[in-house]
Amino acid sequence: MKGLLICDCDEVLLHMVRHFGVWLREHHDIDFTANGGDFATSMTRISGGPAPTREEMWGLLEGFFPAEMGRQTLVPHAREALAALSHVADVVLLTNLADHNREPRIAQLLGHDMAYRVETNQGGKGDPVARLVAEHGNPVTVFVDDLAVHHASVAKHAPEVHRLHMISEPALAPNVPPAPAAHVRIDDWQAAQVWIADRFAAGLPATSPPERTPA
Repeated sequence: MKGLLICDCDEVLLHMVRHFGVWLREHHDIDFTANGGDFATSMTRISGGPAPTREEMWGLLEGFFPAEMGRQTLVPHAREALAALSHVADVVLLTNLADHNREPRIAQLLGHDMAYRVETNQGGKGDPVARLVAEHGNPVTVFVDDLAVHHASVAKHAPEVHRLHMISEPALAPNVPPAPAAHVRIDDWQAAQVWIADRFAAGLPATSPPERTPA
């Protein structure tokens, strides 16, 4: 049986915050500091006016997706790693975007030669990951995401899944500690590919709580 690789998109396969910041500065006169904190508290108005509220922050994100998705660039080695891993695993991209962004995201990824199944989601990823694992017949599964909250959710709802914490943005990664619920933190796709392939080759489910392995 083939394995299953469930992978996030933004800051895992595609750079997002660097391009979101440029767009905010160009079109909204907002400085954005990718420091690993809350998006709303990372924004300041160049004019010195009041910082955007949380509601405004969500509105700005909705303005970026999908209209400005063409700005996003591919994370180095991501395409090659997924192509190699697709020989031993089915690949599903699970992205936390509103459902109306699913078709634009598919088209965006196809533009980078990544023709994989895409599922949109809102909220924790534990439930959808558990459903995908069951749908594929409970194979050895690896989950890759940049947000600790999703690793915690997957650990709760699908503890047998191997969990790799990845933040591919160099300006952001040093400011974010490893996710406590992940089995490993790797921010480079060449190293991540090796770790993921080893999980599929071993053919064993994950342990939970995680026994950390070195990057």
